[in-house]
Amino acid sequence: MNMTYRVRALSLSGGPSLRKEMAALGVSHQAIPHMADKGQFFLLRAEGLSPVAANILKQDMLSRGGEAAVHAGVIVHQVEKSGVLLMGTLPQYTALIEKLKQQQFGLPRLAEEIQTVLKNQVMLREWQVPYSGGCLELGKRTLVMGIVNVTPDSFSDGGDFFDVERAIQHGLELAAAGADILDIGGESTRPGAALVTAEEELARVLPVIQGLRGKTTVPISIDTYKPEVARAALLAGAHILNDVWGMQWEGDSQHEMAAVASEFAAPIVVMHNQTGTDYQDIMGDMIDFFQRSIDIGLNQGMKREQIILDPGIGFGKTPEQNLEVLARMKELTALGCPLLLGVSRKSMISYCLTGDNTAPIQERIFGTAAAVTLGIQNGADIIRVHDVTEMLQAVKVTDKIVRK
Repeated sequence: MNMTYRVRALSLSGGPSLRKEMAALGVSHQAIPHMADKGQFFLLRAEGLSPVAANILKQDMLSRGGEAAVHAGVIVHQVEKSGVLLMGTLPQYTALIEKLKQQQFGLPRLAEEIQTVLKNQVMLREWQVPYSGGCLELGKRTLVMGIVNVTPDSFSDGGDFFDVERAIQHGLELAAAGADILDIGGESTRPGAALVTAEEELARVLPVIQGLRGKTTVPISIDTYKPEVARAALLAGAHILNDVWGMQWEGDSQHEMAAVASEFAAPIVVMHNQTGTDYQDIMGDMIDFFQRSIDIGLNQGMKREQIILDPGIGFGKTPEQNLEVLARMKELTALGCPLLLGVSRKSMISYCLTGDNTAPIQERIFGTAAAVTLGIQNGADIIRVHDVTEMLQAVKVTDKIVRK
């Protein structure tokens, strides 16, 4: 008998997609949950293991059908420490975790770390983030944060809305266009921009915040790294903090920004930033930065659900590094916090289009939309943009595909 076969590759986004595919195939309903877990593959990286611990971890993972890559010198103890690249399915990791809990050499603690990372990867990524007078519903759809720069020198619209009334009107237009949050900034953070005193920054932003509060119910974010500006803005009616130094600004040695967020129970966007562009491992270094920010917040009495992470595209990164971070942003979901992405009109878009930073600002809209789309695919829950009307279209279409 002549048999005709057809084999094809599948591109499924995770557990729900696997379950749907098996149900369509007619697989037993009782078997589907167990088999779906076997179809989810996870690649994890552990750091700082002794040769003994690394060898045990490798052998335990291999015995369960998974894989573990270690430094070549581990087996003969030629290195003091090694990273381990773990490759396996959810059932393999589950069995590994139970075994590691019975081991020595710090492996029970490693088991807890693996368990936390996996939980953050497979859990339903939805949050309710309360603020004064309301709550951000994150994860069900991508929220749009509209930018209102009350500055004379911002890279994209410097001076356009420096007048208080024009800034208020612009904020109202963004809200009418569909912005879920309005982000008010009084100091340009572009490279080389002049520093602004707290007094000048407050003189710029407070009238705009107060004017908007009387005319819209859209929550207001204050874009500042100065604790005194953050406090005054919250007292004036702002709801959310947006800190480009992630509560680690060198002038905030007492962690006052975290204390302000704790006092007002305000959500805070913690952005990754650094001086210079040198990294040992860019994603690993960023995760270490975010973990310090989270620890600072918790030590000041904040709740973890107040914290939103921003990879800081364009800050302390080369154009190539920005592209790598955007492509690998999903790795940040292991921290268990919502993600905000700000790529609007940035130089990264221009470098993709022209190879340098010469592409006119107003000609970066479609490039921004492409980056926004990829960002949502890679875990962004909020996008921060100038062009709300245009980006809202990109968001709605992407959400229909990604957030099934």
